[in-house]
Amino acid sequence: MSTETPGIDPLQALRAPRDPACDVFLTGPVFLDIIFTGLDSAPVRGTESWARGMGSSPGGVANMATALARLGLRTSLAAAFGDDHYGEYCWDALEQGEGIDLSMSHTVPGWHSPVTVSMAYEGERTMVSHGHEAPAPAPAAGTPAGTTGTGSPAGATGTGSPAGTGTPTGTTGTGTGTPAPAFPHCPPRARAAIASLAPGRSEPWVAAAARNGALIFADVGWDETGRWDLDALPGLAHCEAFLPNAEEAMRYTRTDCPRTAAHALAERVPLAVVTLGAEGAYAVDGRTGTAAEVPAIAVEALDPTGAGDVFVAGFVTGTLADWPLADRLAFAGLTAALSVQEFGGSLSAPGWAEVAAWWQLIRTVDDQDPAALERYAFLDDLLPTTARAWPLRRAVPTIGFRQ
Repeated sequence: MSTETPGIDPLQALRAPRDPACDVFLTGPVFLDIIFTGLDSAPVRGTESWARGMGSSPGGVANMATALARLGLRTSLAAAFGDDHYGEYCWDALEQGEGIDLSMSHTVPGWHSPVTVSMAYEGERTMVSHGHEAPAPAPAAGTPAGTTGTGSPAGATGTGSPAGTGTPTGTTGTGTGTPAPAFPHCPPRARAAIASLAPGRSEPWVAAAARNGALIFADVGWDETGRWDLDALPGLAHCEAFLPNAEEAMRYTRTDCPRTAAHALAERVPLAVVTLGAEGAYAVDGRTGTAAEVPAIAVEALDPTGAGDVFVAGFVTGTLADWPLADRLAFAGLTAALSVQEFGGSLSAPGWAEVAAWWQLIRTVDDQDPAALERYAFLDDLLPTTARAWPLRRAVPTIGFRQ
């Protein structure tokens, strides 16, 4: 993350002394992503394909965590990391590079990091992944499950040390300590938490986070069972916002229109947000009945990896900052559009410097629709008066280089 990025805190005007130290909490698997771009076509069996671009970065849940942190939210991630070089690289990139709190994360001795190879071509990407589920950390001998040796809640270090000290939770500074107990029974206090719902899977931490005052934002994946039953998503009952794509929303609501589906979902959750791909996004506030729709920004996509995560991060930012619904959708769509112009999930997540540079540039382009520009006028109150030139140059991390 560039040191020139403007230090914008989108929640500065809302912060109070008794607020949680954490703005957003999330958990999930971290992958090492290896991304190839500049492929003219899909790889062909029996041949060798050369890509014109390549980069490596933390992936999986790290895409969302990075997107949140770059937008100025204090982000805490609970994840397992392998004790191989890939795991060390991902830990360092997230904690030192992005400022993400990893105090609830842990390293797993002898477990290798999951890896995804992503190949981007023709505006889409194909991925090949490999990994094994991380074993839960074992509590210290003689310690009841769910506590550390000091009786701290599961997931806590038990030392009272501040987050981000550079030492993975569950190890000492030399890597010889006892693994910390598994998260997620006691998530930290946070303004918001982000969950990924799956049919038939209960996530106790989601209910715990909601009880502690966190607003729960959730997306959902493809239902391999084919039942598409909202009642099979137990976490939905705790959600502030549910953000499926158009196909998922229509299948879950048995409707043939994504906007109709959004209204149906708003009867189950306070905020229903349906992404419409190239058409943009549509949202309904179930409390007030207010609906908003914002068209997508037309861009030349290099790599769509992580765009959905960036969209959610932008919407969470706007919601926590208490922006109007249409502004939240516009900002989420903008950040997603900026992300697909770069490659890699976490690599491409924009920060405020990128948003400011885009806003500075777009107003100088001839033949802009005044109404379309007005849709983003709220940025004037958020952004610094000066910004770096567009396009911005991004560092492309490659494993093995030392600064």
